[in-house]
Parts: sequence; structure tokens; C-alpha cells
Amino acid sequence: MLGMCRGRRKFVAASLALIFIPALTWLYLSSANFTVKPLPLSPLDPQSSVLIGAAAEHQDLELQLRDVEEHNHVLRREISLPPRVATHSSHHSNSRQGNQLHTHSTEEGTGDSEAKKGVASGNSSDCVPQPVVNKCETIHIAIVCAGYNASRDVVTLVKSVLFHRRNPLHFHFITDSIARKILADLFHTWMVPAVHVNFYDADELKSEVSWIPNKHYSGIYGLMKLVLTKTLPSDLQKVIVLDTDITFATDIAELWVVFHKFKGQQVLGLVENQSDWYLGNLWKNHRPWPALGRGFNTGVILLLLDRLRKLKWEQMWRLTAERELMSMLSTSLADQDIFNAVIKQNPFLVHQLPCFWNVQLSDHTRSEKCYKDVSDLKVIHWNSPKKLRVKNKHVEFFRNLYLTFLEYDGNLLRRELFGCPSETDHNSENLQKTLSELDEDDPCYEFRRERFTVHRTHVYFLHYEYEPALDNTDVTLVAQLSMDRLQMLEAICKHWEGPISLALYLSDAEAQQFLRYSQGSEVLMSRSNVGYHIVYKEGQFYPVNLLRNVAMGQVNTPYMFLSDIDFLPMYGLYEYLRKSVVQLDMGNTKKALVVPAFETLRYRLSFPKSKAELLSQLDMGTLFTFRYHVWTKGHAPTDFAKWRTATTPYRVQWEADFEPYVMVRRESPEYDRRFVGFGWNKVAHIMELDAQEYEFVVLPNAYMIHMPHAPSFDITKFRSNKQYRACLKTLKEEFQQNMSRRYGFAALKYMTVDNNS
Repeated sequence: MLGMCRGRRKFVAASLALIFIPALTWLYLSSANFTVKPLPLSPLDPQSSVLIGAAAEHQDLELQLRDVEEHNHVLRREISLPPRVATHSSHHSNSRQGNQLHTHSTEEGTGDSEAKKGVASGNSSDCVPQPVVNKCETIHIAIVCAGYNASRDVVTLVKSVLFHRRNPLHFHFITDSIARKILADLFHTWMVPAVHVNFYDADELKSEVSWIPNKHYSGIYGLMKLVLTKTLPSDLQKVIVLDTDITFATDIAELWVVFHKFKGQQVLGLVENQSDWYLGNLWKNHRPWPALGRGFNTGVILLLLDRLRKLKWEQMWRLTAERELMSMLSTSLADQDIFNAVIKQNPFLVHQLPCFWNVQLSDHTRSEKCYKDVSDLKVIHWNSPKKLRVKNKHVEFFRNLYLTFLEYDGNLLRRELFGCPSETDHNSENLQKTLSELDEDDPCYEFRRERFTVHRTHVYFLHYEYEPALDNTDVTLVAQLSMDRLQMLEAICKHWEGPISLALYLSDAEAQQFLRYSQGSEVLMSRSNVGYHIVYKEGQFYPVNLLRNVAMGQVNTPYMFLSDIDFLPMYGLYEYLRKSVVQLDMGNTKKALVVPAFETLRYRLSFPKSKAELLSQLDMGTLFTFRYHVWTKGHAPTDFAKWRTATTPYRVQWEADFEPYVMVRRESPEYDRRFVGFGWNKVAHIMELDAQEYEFVVLPNAYMIHMPHAPSFDITKFRSNKQYRACLKTLKEEFQQNMSRRYGFAALKYMTVDNNS
């Protein structure tokens, strides 16, 4: 900007020179043409009057020339001076801006004084440096978020902010316990550089606002923006407050810099409401809370926290709410009603933001007026429960903007902010150190790297509601899947009535496809005890054991049945396993209960409703013991011959390559992450159970059936790629060596296992 000012001064000087040089030349030549004659003796002489006129004209020209020279001298002297730069108030910058936000004026009255300086110097205000945000300044954002759906919505908002941002960010989430768990896991696994997150317990704040009757669909959480001055850290001086249904179309730093424009006692930055709600003319007898004109929308708020605290904001809004509730009885728009009532009494508190900082989309808004008057929209606010189905003639444009971030690959947002000092993230530092120690020339490098890849994870992607039974026998079915196995979900839900924990390996776009699929399924929507946990795609391998560990990590029952998505459990297996917990004293012993596995090659199967029916289909060739024709070793120790006639549970011994499906206690060991894709992923886990002295007990009246499907991409790679098989063999050998080191002599038998399997 200073360069532009210097340029303008040079341009003015050059322009003046072009004007005055010809003028001076003309003056010189004109003066040379005058003939010097004696002065007339009498002013009445006609000739003398002509001479007097010529002399006067010559004198005027001399005066004009002198004025021009003096003016040129002034201009040259002014241009030679260094450009005028407004100074910063260091104390003000440290106290209110964290010494980060560069401004050209201090607080009250500065704008007037600067304007006077501009007039005095003949410079326009454009030559005054505009405020900017230092590239290393942290921008603080506060969001109230509660429940499963809001946690999912806020991810889209965060993506839009991260996509445009060039500054460190600090998110302050006011959450219930559900949203806190979801978002804490998400940000921990997202690992975005220069992003910090703090959580504040909304349950502790409920008493602050629970006395306010509220009819808004957001419930009590819609009132919590009122208590941010009390909730957020006392040394936090300013914050941008956002609703969860916001989408950014620009860098949030542009909004952050607007704090500079606050004057006088302004402490709230708000956009005017774009509906007629507060005008009270939407329907007959419509009686809204008091507001200035159309009122203000609180989907986007700039809060000067330090000034609000000095103004005793807590006392101000409480007194206003108590007074208005005497006649209004309840709020209709939650915190927005109270904010507007306070502003009605104290208009000086508000700095009105341009409409493009909160373009409100709902059926009753007039947002079209905003984007008729401006060329650039910066924040889109889907302030309607109907979201994308609002009646706006430009809704397709806004929907596409929203969908862009909804399905955007969040892994692409893990970009560094170079040139800024950052706090050391020990997890990230250790990860980078581990990865740097891997040999990139190792033919199995990609396998080894996958073991340490941190996959972004969104647990409880959909609503989940389940309380385990009080008798400590409850069991959760655990499985993992990708998009090509989605069709199995409804069938499993029909076969297993108990809780289910599923890890889904999906891209951001596939996650939205899954959401639409599940919301369109009566079977899935009728179940609230199924936890869906999204592990986002990254790398070239299917991280099967990581997925299993994620699903296991979200189990809240004492026991878990470790299955696969392409198996259907027998009807009633859930209750049968719970009874077995008591019969086999699972609470006091280390047992792994084996559920015998069978398979069919038919896509349409009359599923056996009893063991007798299953044995009949087995004899007729409709069913087979699982993988009998390609991998008998995997389930041979189950001893199917004995199972046919068994009426009581029986114990079996571990053998090489044993990989049964078992029910174990929730505290059982995790799966080994080094095994990805196809091969040895379950074998290694069963070996771990055996090393920890779990007993393998086969249940006589339990069974599960594998349903046919197209081969997975990973098994195809295993069968066709020699290097893939060689690396798997290497990983098996390393796992066996690790077992030997961990369990000593007891693990000697694992070292002698044939590695050709």
C-alpha cells in the first residue's frame, strides 16, 4: 500500500511537470513579444491605455509564474519526504490484539484524527495501510456442538475453514460428552499442523441457561453462546463464534481482521437478520422478541471478550432476559432473541458486519438482496433444519459449494504452515522419526509404512444409543467393511439383535454415500444400537487389523464377538452367547468361545434355523465347512466331526494357522497392525490369545455362515503378486520373532510354524 502511495505522488509530480513546462515556455515566448515603450504621459491617451493593459497582463503572468514555482517547490519537498506511516500502539497491540494484528489506528477517536491527517496532507484514505493479520497469528474460533448429528455437521464447517486458511487456528468446542469423544478422536487422528483444540463441558454450563424456557430446536445448547465470556479462558480477548451449519468461502483471517474496525464501545460484530422475523409480520399475531429493525443473526459473531467482561455482560444479558421473559414467556430463536433484546437497549454495542459474512439460507430469508449488492460472498449459513432443501432460487449454487466440502478429502488439509514457530507435537514428532527410520529401498517398505499410518477416524458417524445389560453378560458383534460389502448390513442386523460395532473404510465421498444409504434403510434406521465408525482411506492397503481395533475400541459391553462382515450369525446367537457367559464362567476365566464357521456358494440360501437344519444342508452339499477346499488348516482344530454330535462345549488346542471366530472379553489383546490386506491377520491374533493362555472352547449349538461375494482387491493382489506374498512371509517371520521375545520359552512352538502357509 505504501508503494502505491509513493507511486501516486510520483505520478502527480510528473503530471504537474507536463502541464507547467509548456505553460512556462508559452509565458517566456509571450513575454518576449512585448515591445518596451515609454510610459504614457496621460492615461487618457489611447496608446497609453494599450500599454498599461499590456504591462498589467505581463505583471499577472509574472505573479502566476511565481505561484507555480512556489507550488512546484512545495510538491518536490513533500515528495522527497519519507512516506507517512501510521504508528502502532504497542501497549494496545499487546493487550487487545496479542501483538499480532497490524493496525493503523488505536481505539476511540483515532479514525477521525486519521481522516484529518489525510485531508491536511492531500492524501486519500486509500494511502493509509490497511490492517492485515500476521501470518503466524492464531485465530480463535468458538463453536457449540452437541450430539452425533451436530458433530458430523461441524466437520464440513471445519473443512471449509481449513481449506482457505493461512493462519494457525485454535478451536474452542463447547460440547456434551458425545461430541467431545467424537471430535477429540477426529482431531487426534486428523493431525492437522498448527491447529489446536480445547473442549469445554456443556453439562457444567447447563445450570447457567436452563432457567430460560426455549422453543428452538437446538434446545438448551442453543443458549450457550450467552455464557462464552465465562466459559472461555479469561486471557482470551477475542473470538469468532460460529454455528455448526456454516460454510466458509474465504480465508477466515479476513473476518478476524474486522475486529480492527470496532470503535467506541462496540463489542459485538453481527450481520443483520435477513428474514422478517423480528419485524413481526410473518403471520397473524406473530410477536417476536424486541430487536432493532430486522435484528441481527447470531450464526456468526465477533466477540471482544475482554471488553464484554468489563461491561459486565453476564449481568447485562441476564437482567434483559428476566425482564423480557415476564411477557414473552420463552425464547423462540434461543440466544438470538436475548442478544437482540440486549442490543435494542444498547445499540452502541454492535458493529454491523456486511451481509456477505452471514448469507442466511432458509425459506423466509431475503438473502438474494445481499448478493445483488455485493460481488463476493464469504460465509454461507444454512440456518434451517431442512438444510439443502430451502426455497432459494440460487440454492443449487450454494448446495454445490456445501457438497464440495462435505465430500472433500480431509487428508489434503494436513498441510504445513511454513515460516511460523509451532509447538512440538510429540506424537507427530515420534511418528516422523519412526517413518524416517524405515528403509525406502526395502521391497516391503509400503507394508511397513502402513503399520504407522495414522488414519483419520470419525467414531459414531450416526446416532448411537445403547446401555449394556446390568447382568454383565452383554456382548457386541465386531466387524469391519468397505463400500463393496455395504449390502451385508441389513442382513446382519436381522440376524443379530444385540449391539454391533462396525468400522467402515471409506473415502469422504463414500462416507456421504453410506449416510444416504443408511438413512434410506428402514432396517438400519430402526436400530440405534449399531455404532458406525468411519476410518478414512489413505494408502494402498486395506488396513484390516486397524479397522478391527477401531471397532473393538468402541465396544461398551463386557464381551465382544469378533466376526467378519460377510458372515451371518445364526438366529438367536446373541442370546446364546450371553447364556454361555454364565455357563462357562467367563467372568473368572480366560476363554475364547469358538463359533464354528460354515459357508455356502449360493447367493440365495434358506438359512438354517437350527443345528439340525444346518447338518441336513451340510449333508446335501448346500453348505460346507468354511474354506474346506482352499484352506482347511484355518478351521480344522474346531473338529467339525466332533461338533456334529456334541451337546456340551468342548476344549480344542491351538494349532498352526488356526483362525476361528471367537467371543472374548473386551480387554483381550488387539490385532497386530503389521498385517494389512489379505493374509495372517486373524491367525496372528489367535496366536496372541494362545500365548496369553486363553482356552479355546467350541460351542456345540452355535454356528455362522459365510455368504458368497466377489473376491476382494487384496486377495486378488495376494494371488497375483509374488512380491506381496514374499512380504507377507517376511512379516510373519518378524511377528514370530517378536512373540518369542515377549513370551520366551512358551512361544517356542510359534517359531517352528511352517511359514509356507
